[in-house]
Amino acid sequence: MTVSLRIDRILGDRPFAEVGDPALAVSDTYRGLLAVAGTHAAVAGVTDFGSIAPVGVYDTGNLACRALLRARYPVHAMAFHPRLPLLAVGTGRYDGGYFFEGELLLLDLETGRSTSLIEHELGRQVLGLEWLGEQELRVLMAPYDDWQDEDAWNEGHVAVVRRPDWRAVPPRSLTGHDLAGPRVAAPRTDRREDARQRVSRLCGAWDPRRSVRAVEELSDGRILATLDGIQLEAWSPSGQRQWAVQDDEGGGRDLVVAADERSAWVGLMRPPWQERAQVVVRLALQDGARLDRFAPNGAVSLVRCADGLPALAPAGKNGARSRLRIRHGSRVYFRDVVPKKDGQWPRSGEAWLAAAEARSATAAGRPRKPRKADVRRLSPYSWTPGETHFAGPGVETADGDLVHAGTVYHGHGLQPGGSFVVRRSVAGETPAWVFRTDRRATDLDRDVESVYVTYDDGELVVLDLRDGSVRGRRHLTVAGVPVVATALTVTGPGRLLIGTTDGRILDCSTL
Repeated sequence: MTVSLRIDRILGDRPFAEVGDPALAVSDTYRGLLAVAGTHAAVAGVTDFGSIAPVGVYDTGNLACRALLRARYPVHAMAFHPRLPLLAVGTGRYDGGYFFEGELLLLDLETGRSTSLIEHELGRQVLGLEWLGEQELRVLMAPYDDWQDEDAWNEGHVAVVRRPDWRAVPPRSLTGHDLAGPRVAAPRTDRREDARQRVSRLCGAWDPRRSVRAVEELSDGRILATLDGIQLEAWSPSGQRQWAVQDDEGGGRDLVVAADERSAWVGLMRPPWQERAQVVVRLALQDGARLDRFAPNGAVSLVRCADGLPALAPAGKNGARSRLRIRHGSRVYFRDVVPKKDGQWPRSGEAWLAAAEARSATAAGRPRKPRKADVRRLSPYSWTPGETHFAGPGVETADGDLVHAGTVYHGHGLQPGGSFVVRRSVAGETPAWVFRTDRRATDLDRDVESVYVTYDDGELVVLDLRDGSVRGRRHLTVAGVPVVATALTVTGPGRLLIGTTDGRILDCSTL
């Protein structure tokens, strides 16, 4: 069943919204199109849900997005086919060890489908593309690796690939033989400034917003959001942005509004390679002025408890995988890993669902943090023997159960059916229900009857709160173009706020 969802208004909408900060742009003057690749960036936060490089194809007359591609690697080259409605896209990166990996993609501008063409598992880093005619594509690639190769970062291999009909080329059909070619000079040119100038000539109002991480609505209709590069921003009920607190590092993540709605606490993101303490700030909702700032001891999730007050839940040492974030909890819940007596970290089965009572606010009015003496281990975190379950977003139900998302650990990454949403009693080992899928959940909230879950492929799934059955599902789109939700909040009966990877906030009604 399809979810009946109406987008009543869009905050943060603007030209070229889909691509964020332009990194590369190429024109097709004959068809009046401009392809723009955005900077490779995280879907939601620094490491939470993987990274993408968006590619949007726009009509230069009205700036409408005609097609959208989300690549796994940074984009280095693009070329429009001289006759067919195709855009060739070359991507890739150095893996940090030896290899230059990447993809050669074909985006069909009529169907919106993309095809990855290189047969090899790691692919090749594609640096340049040029159509030599309707059947021949010139491909410039980095070497396979830089092992004992001092010139690997300045040279590459060039090959001319011929196909009679490029719209009919099967996936993974370009072999090493197809891509073999002589060694040539291959400078890595930064074309970001050229891309920004091309976009600015068409529209000077573009704004590189990315990845909304939390959204909340105030009682007077104002809307707050945290996002990549912005600690917190406020929108008026009329849809105008009132203010934004910029952040040169990770931006805001968790958001808890004070009970009097005069201030809000924001947990800030910091790149994991920076070995610095996480920061929590308190900002005035009138103008974004900073009222307080402190650094907790260790990684935490900032959550709003059932009493409306903020609390800090321990978030473990493994990023999003160990960060259980339960909204509206009567206690402060977290995933607790119990060390062995000999000091070695535990194997599967020694992670526990733990909680501490939500005590009164601190003397300074800061978010509460559980004391070690107050922590109680409630039940094994994994309910299936032999499986290690990672954490995710969640919420407490009216009768004290937890509904939360997560993934099942596997050495080769997320496997089919390896993502779950579960309803469980905090003291019981057998869940009331489990819903499994193949994609990672990005956020979750509930109302009195339903659980709303967003996924990293752009799907919204509505589950029955009582038994976990699917009440509806749909892939989100704006003006016919797919979007990926990264934040979701139920603001009232039949009303949702959804934040997206492209920095837009969708104010929605369920029908």
